[in-house]
Amino acid sequence: MRHPVAAVIVSYESGDHLPACLAALRCEAAETVVVDNGSQRPAPAALRRRHPEVRWIDNPVNRGFAAAVNQGAAATAAEHILLLNPDCELLTGLDALVHDCRGEGVAGSGGLLVSADGSPQTGFFCRRLPTPRSLAFEALGINRAWPSNPVNRRYRMLNLDHGSAREVEQPAGAFLLLRRDAFEEVGGLDEGFHPLWFEDVDLCRRLLDAGYRLRFNPAATARHAGGHSVGSLSPEGRQRAWYGGMLRYAGKHFPPGAYRRVRGAVLAGLLLRGLYCLAGGGSFSDAQACRAVCRSVLRDDPAPLP
Repeated sequence: MRHPVAAVIVSYESGDHLPACLAALRCEAAETVVVDNGSQRPAPAALRRRHPEVRWIDNPVNRGFAAAVNQGAAATAAEHILLLNPDCELLTGLDALVHDCRGEGVAGSGGLLVSADGSPQTGFFCRRLPTPRSLAFEALGINRAWPSNPVNRRYRMLNLDHGSAREVEQPAGAFLLLRRDAFEEVGGLDEGFHPLWFEDVDLCRRLLDAGYRLRFNPAATARHAGGHSVGSLSPEGRQRAWYGGMLRYAGKHFPPGAYRRVRGAVLAGLLLRGLYCLAGGGSFSDAQACRAVCRSVLRDDPAPLP
């Protein structure tokens, strides 16, 4: 059943995943646009012929996930916008998400993401909004070394009953249906998050600040591979994107003192990670990347954003 939905798929070196993604989506969305963000291997002509319903936008360079989503959304007109990662394959229809988005004050609803073996991707498909403490734990590697700590359990909602629909603060942007009017009211995704990470978290925060509600509904489910495009980034590129997004989010939404604490945790985390790599726990290139990003954070020291 086709819904008044415009599916926006941002592809970056995603050719292996797009066939399954598009095949599962074909009968669900009134409009589908794939924004190829400067891939070295764009979608082949055969796949494009197989999906005449898709509008293909080919960017000559990687504009970043946020900019590509905004570009794709602007090229469509449907009442709802579906953010769908190219490595997501729908296992159900979109009925539950569309129904949620027609509720009073609801700006968006995210579905359940499962791995190839069918297990829920707990800790990813929905979270609470990050606090200064949860971001500090992320930056320092505490959540990786001790994932069951109380701060991480609350942040990643590790005790969530994934079988029940509910209101949440941060449904994952990998599979998220949004009301177009709400998305446009808050200005879409912030393109300053580049090339990826934290742009969907920031969007959720701004929607909630504007008085909207967000939901999670497991009646809509997708199989999600995850992380396929990140491997194309260099070690330094990954760290710049991750820590840069974290600091941009903290600068936008935390008071100056809290921002400085997160920044201090980022610097300490980079130092610890670099030392770990030099001690044999990682590669020399990773250690060099830590040093370069640390120097960049020290040099730039941006004030919290307005």
